[in-house]
Amino acid sequence: MTNGPAARGVRLTVGLSVDASQGVDAARSPPQQARARLTYERLLDVAGALLSDVGIERISTNMIAARAGMTPPALYRYFKDKYAVLEALGVRLMDRQNQILFAWLERHATAGLEALGDAVEELLRETARITADEPGAIWILRALRAVPQLAHVRIESHRLVADRMTNAYTPLLPGIPREVLWRRLRLSIELGFAVDEMLNEETLIPRDDLLSDAAAILRHTLSGVLA
Repeated sequence: MTNGPAARGVRLTVGLSVDASQGVDAARSPPQQARARLTYERLLDVAGALLSDVGIERISTNMIAARAGMTPPALYRYFKDKYAVLEALGVRLMDRQNQILFAWLERHATAGLEALGDAVEELLRETARITADEPGAIWILRALRAVPQLAHVRIESHRLVADRMTNAYTPLLPGIPREVLWRRLRLSIELGFAVDEMLNEETLIPRDDLLSDAAAILRHTLSGVLA
């Protein structure tokens, strides 16, 4: 029996695009008109800040509309319920984090495995900066784990990242089957994601120490599994 990505419907292709909106609110994609897009983004900023104040259980579309200074029916033009808002927040945060990783691969992959390993801490710090700048980020991350219908956002995002990393690492590691490489990189992505969550929750470890130690652990782990 095949247990790799192909058996689970994961595509290992160059240029893979994942439509992470195909879940809670697939029928309502982000608006394309500039003015409506600005309103959409402002609603997400408001919702993220409100999520930090009241948490996943208490937040509601009525609360978001009130804080944004609009009526609930006006908000429903963009989001059908609070879970659609949470999904959109998750998609936006995952996309912003992923863009950091894609740029990191562009900068370092051509220099080889050692350069990638040496730049792991850079990646963790840049990802942490994106998370820190996102309104309500820690609560968004919690929602992606706590709410079953939002899990697809995190999983599809991480699969996309695994695809891109596999594309970058495959020429550097021709002796490792692509499916094995994808699996190992997919595990490393979960480790990196856990570090980003820990930065926002663990108060007993200084932030710089956590990032430095996490980078060292990831470098050691990758050097072992990618050997």
